[in-house]
Amino acid sequence: MDGGTGRHPHQGRRGPDTVFAPTGGDFGEGGGLLGVAPSPTWNGTTDQDVYFVHTAAAETRVVRMRFDGTSLTDYQVVLGGIARGGDHNGGKIAFGPDGCLYVSTGDARNKPLAQDPNSLNGKILRLTTSGGPAPGNPFGTRVYSLGHRNPEGFAWDSRGRLWETEIGDATWDEVNLITPGANYGWPTCEGTCTTAGMTDPLHVWHPAEGGVPAQAAIADDVLYVSTLRGERLWALPIDATGTGLGTAVSYYTGAYGRLRALAKVPDADELWLGTSDRGTDKDSLLKVTLGPPPAPAPAPAPQAPLTEG
Repeated sequence: MDGGTGRHPHQGRRGPDTVFAPTGGDFGEGGGLLGVAPSPTWNGTTDQDVYFVHTAAAETRVVRMRFDGTSLTDYQVVLGGIARGGDHNGGKIAFGPDGCLYVSTGDARNKPLAQDPNSLNGKILRLTTSGGPAPGNPFGTRVYSLGHRNPEGFAWDSRGRLWETEIGDATWDEVNLITPGANYGWPTCEGTCTTAGMTDPLHVWHPAEGGVPAQAAIADDVLYVSTLRGERLWALPIDATGTGLGTAVSYYTGAYGRLRALAKVPDADELWLGTSDRGTDKDSLLKVTLGPPPAPAPAPAPQAPLTEG
């Protein structure tokens, strides 16, 4: 694989280890609890803050609760008024290296919202912990980037650059490198765009050819992407410039069905990977051990020159 020091899922006799098999609950499509982000300094005592994104009856919300290691209390809405749809709700939430809270929102099946600078939908938002616009945001609002259809995953590389996975419409799903104030094209464009002012994705999939990406995680500057329809885990090495991607390699194709949740395990060369949509009580949380990069392919043996005769 391109990308130098990247690690790869361990290719032994067995696949990932099952860490947890949940019981109970069927939350339907596109709604419910969408994302969770504990405070970077959570310790259960002096800092108990955990942030969530979830759908309510008429909106999507960013909320904060207290978790002492045993129970959740003190539900507080820090940002409401995000339009919700039956799906296209985004919902990724995470603290960035800058300490700000990042949230992805979908277009809620109302395409024009993605290009509306006054709407919270079809965006990546950058917030303070109280839900306000983070200092230094490109428009002075909560909006960090716009023109997104259904951004479901993002993660930061070793240089602090933000990479995002996005479910497209019928033709192209995307991986984008997010920069402040950039417009990623939806609904004007899907995939590569020729319209001035739009930012192209750095990788695309056809939905039926390994696509419909869900979550993202980065380890050793390799971007890992779980896919729903694609039913596989992709590894895409970030190149030496930090602004491009090498050849994508897939793992576990079809072995575990639709894959959604994905996170780097802290202080370990491992990923947590969740199955999706198997039915009530049938999904699992898997642990993927990242091994060393495979040995480079040997150079082809030299051949004797062709002669006529």
